[in-house]
Amino acid sequence: MNRRHFARKFAGLATAGLMLAMGALPSFAADKVTVFAAASLKNALDAVSESWKADTQKETTISYAASSALAKQIQEGAPADIFISADMDWMNKLSEAKLIADGSVVKLLGNEIVLVAPKDSAATATIAKGFDLAGLLGDGKLAMGDVKAVPAGKYGKAALESLEVWSAVEGKVAMAENVRAALKLVSTGEAPLGIVYATDANADKDVKVVGTFPADSHPEIVYPVGIIAASKNADAAEFVKYLQGAKAQALFKEQGFTILVPAATN
Repeated sequence: MNRRHFARKFAGLATAGLMLAMGALPSFAADKVTVFAAASLKNALDAVSESWKADTQKETTISYAASSALAKQIQEGAPADIFISADMDWMNKLSEAKLIADGSVVKLLGNEIVLVAPKDSAATATIAKGFDLAGLLGDGKLAMGDVKAVPAGKYGKAALESLEVWSAVEGKVAMAENVRAALKLVSTGEAPLGIVYATDANADKDVKVVGTFPADSHPEIVYPVGIIAASKNADAAEFVKYLQGAKAQALFKEQGFTILVPAATN
């Protein structure tokens, strides 16, 4: 290779490297739809993502965490195309901050919250006003998502307050960073009881459902999906539409979610 040819090639590589560092060159990762999703969606959304890939040959990159943590990352400029929250509060905060594309929010799914115990536990309960949750716990802890930020924790606290048992168990609560972390505390036996979504209980064979909280004891559980306003990925809207299609809805139902929108035609 002569010196002039080498110089031209080196200059080309250097320019390409600079463009790549600046994000100017396309990459396989950049082509994927980046989804920030509530931790409780993991099993179902992984299955939907695989179905979408099989149907379209397109891929997603999904980050799961508490809706509160994901919303804060989006507020700080984390690159994402889609946000799926486990409550309307965090979606509304981002919408009010103009971080969600106008008109893109869809109320996608519903859920229930349940009281769970390790699968071999003898615990039983009838969940009603004034039920003896403190007695069931004994010296143990009640695993919940953070009641100030994590949607499952907020729903759980609201239910316990409505049933007039929160004050009796408040000092026994072990708050976790997300609902799946709370579930793990129960499934590993570190906590004798926990409050999680029904879909979480369905996804873990090491726990059993002790009882379901009445729907009127807490705000309606809604999972909204929205497109991030800064997203430039043309496939984001396509994936949101796919989430509303018959195949995706069947996968969500299989995990125990309820469907809040009519099936879209993909």
